[in-house]
Amino acid sequence: MQKTKTVRIGCHSGFWGDSAYNANQLVEKGNIDYLVSDYLAETTMSIMGAQMMRNPKAGFAPDFIQTLKPLLKQIKQQGIKVITNAGGMNSQACRDALMAAAIEEGVELNIALVEGDNLMSRKDDIRALGVTEMGSDQPLPEKITSLNAYIGSPAIQVSLAAGADIVICGRCTDSAVVVGALMHEFAWGQQDNDLLASACLAGHVVECVQQAVGGSFTDWQDVEGWDDMGLPIVEVKADGSFVVSKPPGTGGLVSVGTVAEQIMYEMGDPQSYLLPDVVCDFSEVTLTQLNDDEVEVKGAKGRDATPTYKVSATHMDGYKIMGTMMMGGRDAAKKARKQLDAIIKRTQRLIHNAGFDDYDEISTEIIGAEDTYGANRRVEGAREVIMKIGLRHAKKEALEIFSTEFFPAGVSMGQGSTGVFAGRPRPSAVIRHFAFLLEKNHVNITVDVNGEKIPVEVFPGSALELPESAAGKYPAVDLSGDTIEVPLIALAWGRSGDKGDGANIGLIAREAEFAGIIHQQISPEVMSKFFAHYSPSRVRRWEMPNMLAFNYILDDVLGGGGAGSLRYDPQGKAYAQMFLDHPVKVPAKWADTKPHIAQFAKELSR
Repeated sequence: MQKTKTVRIGCHSGFWGDSAYNANQLVEKGNIDYLVSDYLAETTMSIMGAQMMRNPKAGFAPDFIQTLKPLLKQIKQQGIKVITNAGGMNSQACRDALMAAAIEEGVELNIALVEGDNLMSRKDDIRALGVTEMGSDQPLPEKITSLNAYIGSPAIQVSLAAGADIVICGRCTDSAVVVGALMHEFAWGQQDNDLLASACLAGHVVECVQQAVGGSFTDWQDVEGWDDMGLPIVEVKADGSFVVSKPPGTGGLVSVGTVAEQIMYEMGDPQSYLLPDVVCDFSEVTLTQLNDDEVEVKGAKGRDATPTYKVSATHMDGYKIMGTMMMGGRDAAKKARKQLDAIIKRTQRLIHNAGFDDYDEISTEIIGAEDTYGANRRVEGAREVIMKIGLRHAKKEALEIFSTEFFPAGVSMGQGSTGVFAGRPRPSAVIRHFAFLLEKNHVNITVDVNGEKIPVEVFPGSALELPESAAGKYPAVDLSGDTIEVPLIALAWGRSGDKGDGANIGLIAREAEFAGIIHQQISPEVMSKFFAHYSPSRVRRWEMPNMLAFNYILDDVLGGGGAGSLRYDPQGKAYAQMFLDHPVKVPAKWADTKPHIAQFAKELSR
């Protein structure tokens, strides 16, 4: 009997700057059909755009070339196809560099370029359309540094059908590098919505590399082999279901918990997760542990893609400077606060005397005194802390005055100041993200294979329809008898990330009964109160009943988000782990029957 066809896809890069050695593991041990990678973020695009203005041969991720070059012979011999968005702002230069590397290695390659996402040359025409920012309705800024549509997967499907060994994209979505491969292998169409949604979920699982297989896992103590972490592989069937695994003999952990956490990472509305290929509904997704390092994922649904692309622009918005210094000794936090206050007052006076306006924004945090926890802090009398100050100003020269005055405070103010190893902090440009929607008919996508230009037809989309919110039926928990309080981590895994200037916090119950407790006791209001020091403008909650998962979005809690924020955690990476300390009430008898509850009950009784 012929084995049912499956496609194995491994991801080796989750961002520009990821390990150059990841790809080796997948090529040598992964038995993969496709090697994919993601290099881009909004700030990355602006950096690449600036590089390209200085050097027309720059503007892409050179890491991709450095990583792939020594592996090209093996990749060719094994018949592995490669798909990446390393092209960034200059896919042509990326292909030229890769072709040069292939010639040096004696390998012949067909390399396809996906073009059309870069809209910088059309910025005036697009501005004339009257586009406005999503959420704020502000017009497109005058001076933008990058302008790219998040395009989808059809162009990758066309490239592979044209015989490409390697497909280089610009700003495609993170999941598109997986979806395009599966569309080609299984001949899926642009309205095979359930299949496309499953493929998008597979792409979402692998896009952050080791995070799907034990990296950044809540139960970190259960994950072995941090020094040789495995890379995620999805083995996908024609029905869209897939199994998550990693190469044999590598570190990490593939479990329902690790995969669920990655699914929740940076999740929006799980019933209307908007991508250019499909509107995904993940509310019915199920996870099944097959063996020690394999988890099966199925149940994603999809609806027609919308008629618009999300377009990401970046623009300059003044300058910022960040400085950190250690303070040690008795009452370190109090000394640090007094020192930061004095530095601010001193430099405010100096910049005023120099003719500059006051700082546009001031952000101070005492790391080690739990400032990021607000009213939930527990530390008193810390004896060593890191004082952090971030400042924003329209003029670089004003921040240069601060730069000269930050370090001398270590000898003129609090004793115990130390640790400015990087020298004086330096001002850098503030890059703001500006997102808007653009009708798909304004974006022309083409594929270039060996100089032949192939136009790509994209399904024009349908109007977005929002379904009634999914609601789970969780086991009722009787709290009328004796109860105890334990931290939420005893009941749940958690993962968080950024959504523009907002943050998502995904909670996954370890057991069905625990989901009932989360549903009852962790309302949006409770979440808002915990993070009250960040003044969320709104907190929303969605449910994913089959996964026993809850997704919360906290709006306006990142100080502008990304590269525009002065926070120590500008992307909300630690928010879920912080919130897992929130107390919940559970039946006292669970301390005798449920191991995780028992562990924390013992700690609380000490």
